[in-house]
This record gives sequence, structure tokens and C-alpha cells, in this order.
Amino acid sequence: MTKTLGLIGSGMIGSTVARLAVAAGLDVVLSNSRGPETLADLVAELGDRARAATPAEAAQAGDLVVATIPLHAYDQLPAGALAGKTVIDTLNYYPDRDGRIAALDARETTSSELVQRHLVDSHVVKGFNNIGARQLFTLARPAGASDRSALPIAGDDGAAKAQVGQLLDALGHDAVDFGTLADSWRSEPGTPVYVMSYLGERPEGLSQEETFRWMFETPGVAVPADRVRELVDAAVRGAENLSFMQRD
Repeated sequence: MTKTLGLIGSGMIGSTVARLAVAAGLDVVLSNSRGPETLADLVAELGDRARAATPAEAAQAGDLVVATIPLHAYDQLPAGALAGKTVIDTLNYYPDRDGRIAALDARETTSSELVQRHLVDSHVVKGFNNIGARQLFTLARPAGASDRSALPIAGDDGAAKAQVGQLLDALGHDAVDFGTLADSWRSEPGTPVYVMSYLGERPEGLSQEETFRWMFETPGVAVPADRVRELVDAAVRGAENLSFMQRD
């Protein structure tokens, strides 16, 4: 069972996962590319269960580790420190941010398979990549709640996926296992289960600026496990919108 969660990357998704983890009684070790001292305010907010460290230290400390950094930096993840660990890969491919990656543009592989090739001795599980940080937090519910949402996960190791499912449960969400890392494109930007399904109906008459503000501020709507399954099954390879808005 996960007692300490390591985080490599402490942006919107990473900090939200950390808040949910602390609320669930877990210890968290936070890190980013700028140094532990830049996380002082977040650590102070989270309290005694949180501390800041380097990415390698967070990797070593975590019973389970969340990697939540831009995809273009995936090869900077500390492979040695992550050996033997289950790593939740939240990374999404946004060409405008990450630059063009030919193998992904040609759909010869998935971003999670790239991460797994770098982390050859780790067990990579895709997760937390298809929901906004605001909705990840506000839609969390206790186990058994009638309005509990689910999040899709994919990976090549069954035990690692079970570990991630247990973490999601502790953080307030059900997990829907939809296959291997080769299938992980089904939750990527532009697919039916990506972000929009958790937002609910958009108010009419909003400008583009108002629409983006609404997307980042709305508490969202519950998306139960059976609906998540329908959405991932409805994804069509080649229909993903690789220029879809960046989530984090």
C-alpha cells in the first residue's frame, strides 16, 4: 500500500494530486526542475506530511511516483532512481509546446511507450492525463458515492495498474483499466474522454477568453466508470486533435 507519494513536477496537476494525497493521509515528497526552495509555499500549505526534494530524491522516497512534467522533458526523468518503481505518467503530447515528435505524429507509438522506453526498469501506468486540475480536485468523492467519477488508466503491468487503482480510490476516484501502453492514445488530447466530458455543458454566449476561464474554474460534472469505458471505447486512432488546448 502506498504510504509516501513522490511527485516529479509540481504544477497544477502535481500540486492537486499532492493536496488530495495529504487529505487522504499520505506523505508527499514534491520536486520540480527549479529546486526544492521554490516549493516552500506549497509545502507550507500542505503541512507536516509534505516536504520538498530533488526529482531523484522524490523518486527514491516514493512508494509510488507521479511524473507530471512536459513531454519534451521525459528523458530527464531519473531512470536510475525510478528503477523498480510504479510511475504514473500524466504526460500529454502538445506539439506547440513540445515540438514535433515524428513517431507520435505518425502514430507509430504512444507518448507513454516513449516514457516506458526511457524508464526501462520501471512500471509505467498512464493516468491523471485526461482531466483538468480543478475537476480532479472538486470531483473527488468517498468510495461508494453515487456521484463518484472515474479516471482511465493503461499499462503493461497488472500489479502496477492495481497499485495505481488503489491510489485513485484513496484520492476519491474510481479507475477504469482500458488496456496497455499501446492503447494509451485512447485518453490523449482530443479523444472523447479527454477533459471536456468532465466539464459539463458550457454556458452560452461566452467569448473565447470567458470560455477558457470557465473551463479552468467550473467544478465539473461526475463521469462514472461505465461512461468512461464508453468514451475510451469510442476513440478512433487518427482522430485525435494534437493541437488541442494544453491542460497543464
